[in-house]
Amino acid sequence: VVNRWAIWEFHMSFDVRAGLVISLASIFDMDVNKYRQVLYKDHLSEMFVPYMDPVSDDWYSITYLDCGDFGCGQSAVSLEPYTDCPTNAAFMDGIFASQDGTPTKVSNVMCIFEKYAGNIMWRHTEAEIPWLKITEVRPDVSLVVRMVTTVGNYDYIVDYEFKPSGSIKVGVGLTGVLEDKPVEYVHTSEIKEDDIYGTIVADNTVAVNHDHFVTFRLDLDVDGKDNSFVRTKLVTKRTQKSVGTPRKSYWTTNRKVAKTEAEARVKLGLRAEELMVVNPNRRTKHGNEVGYRLLPGTVSGPLLTQDDYPQIRAAFTNYNVWITPYNKSEVWASGLYADRSQGDDTLAVWSQRNRKRENKDIVMWYTVGFHHVPCQEDFPTTPTLSSGFELRPVNFFEQNPVLKTKLIKLTTTPKCTPSKNN
Repeated sequence: VVNRWAIWEFHMSFDVRAGLVISLASIFDMDVNKYRQVLYKDHLSEMFVPYMDPVSDDWYSITYLDCGDFGCGQSAVSLEPYTDCPTNAAFMDGIFASQDGTPTKVSNVMCIFEKYAGNIMWRHTEAEIPWLKITEVRPDVSLVVRMVTTVGNYDYIVDYEFKPSGSIKVGVGLTGVLEDKPVEYVHTSEIKEDDIYGTIVADNTVAVNHDHFVTFRLDLDVDGKDNSFVRTKLVTKRTQKSVGTPRKSYWTTNRKVAKTEAEARVKLGLRAEELMVVNPNRRTKHGNEVGYRLLPGTVSGPLLTQDDYPQIRAAFTNYNVWITPYNKSEVWASGLYADRSQGDDTLAVWSQRNRKRENKDIVMWYTVGFHHVPCQEDFPTTPTLSSGFELRPVNFFEQNPVLKTKLIKLTTTPKCTPSKNN
């Protein structure tokens, strides 16, 4: 797949449970004149959506595992040209096996388009040269692959964005219709006890508090199959008096390679640290290991107690990041048969083996979390709430890969009409 700024090569497929699957993602490195692999396979593994009414007979059991219970691919919808995707989008159908094994097609279930939203790829104004002011700026144009899955009342927008800098951004958007229940109240002053478990959004209508935890399985192969996971803490230190500086403190890095699964489990937000997947067998000419850094989005973790039955089934959300050795049977974070799960076949259970995973074929699991306290603006249809994460190259290239990008004036892309056989 080619755009005007960089060359990305990847495969797209469709799965009944995961929906859109990206595999064999490689970027062309002009300095060495070849494709270099970044990502072997990336897909949605599970979505855990627990509602917070633990008492009502009709509500206490509403703790969905959307991919395992319903199928995010099976629930995917056809995308509407010019609204779900821009005018320059190309569309592709998805085919998966139905419950009786027959092929089922969803038309226009994936779209691909070049995106320019006015962002800057890089710029600099050099104002230190006397009598001369130099400004160089380049627009950031990326390639986006999109799908939408409607699981019951919620619509999930999943974007994979391939950037010319070598970054891969994964975005999740939540919209659709709130899950709500009838109540006798029309005003907050009428509530006598904390028994509505949500927000009054209309007359006699409560939208119940809930979470969305969206877990991705990222089988990274950074410039080769054997990789390691590195946690680099940013540590504050006091400046020694003998140095003779007025500065009293600074921060430095403390780098540690996670050797086992236990050392690689991460709850984000507890400390300042950088998380990287590196290839210890590949180094730049300056001796740095080539790698990719995880840039998290909004950080949210589960608030249910770990002995609560829904949380036992969804124990894969106990950490934001997990690293496991590659195992072809470990694909679904909630287990192979999520609808029958008692929590005995999940990512959290596999990881208890604490397998060695340094300089091996490894898999990263990352969970995007949302705590949703509904408000009146979310009713009846919720404006899209977005989050995600980015995989960004770190010492992967010998220099900035877009530094030599030529300035190309962007023009309006002519409209294209999707055919029935896109």
